[in-house]
Amino acid sequence: MEPLYQQTHKQVHEIQSRMGRLETADKQSVQIENEIQASIDQIFSRLERLEILSSKEPPNKRQNAKLRVDQLKYDVQHLQTALRNFQHRRHAREQQERQREELLSRTFTTNGTQKKILDIANMLGLSNTVMRLIEKRAFQDKYFMIGTQGSCQTAHFEGRSAGSS
Repeated sequence: MEPLYQQTHKQVHEIQSRMGRLETADKQSVQIENEIQASIDQIFSRLERLEILSSKEPPNKRQNAKLRVDQLKYDVQHLQTALRNFQHRRHAREQQERQREELLSRTFTTNGTQKKILDIANMLGLSNTVMRLIEKRAFQDKYFMIGTQGSCQTAHFEGRSAGSS
C-alpha cells in the first residue's frame, strides 16, 4: 500500500503545481486542463485501490491508513473543483470576448435606423405619401439643425471677439 500511496501523493503535488501554471498559460490552457483532468481521473482510480488496500491493513494501522487515503481523496476533490472553476472562468472570458468582438463588428448608422422606422411605418399602414413627407421633414430638419449650430457657433465666436477688444 505504501508505494501506491507515495506515488499518488506525489502525483497530487504535481497537479497542484500544474494548476499554478494553468493560471499563467494562455493559449495552452486547454491542453494543460486536459492533462490535469486525465491525472485526476487516474488518481481517483488509484484511490479506489488504496481504499481496498487500507481495509486490508492490520487493525492497528488501518485507521491511520484510512485517514491518509481520505486526506488524499479530499485533496483530489479540491483540485477537481479548482479545475472546474478555472474552466468556468475561461468559458465566461471567451464568451465575453466573442460578444465584445460581435459588438465591435457591428456598424451603427442613422440610415439603418431611418430605414427601420420607415419599415415599421409601412407595416402600420401609413401611405407612401405620408412616408415621403416624413422623409422630407427629416431631410429639412437635418439642414435646419446644421444651420442653427453654425449660427450659434458664429454668435459665440463673435461674442468672444467683441468681449476681448
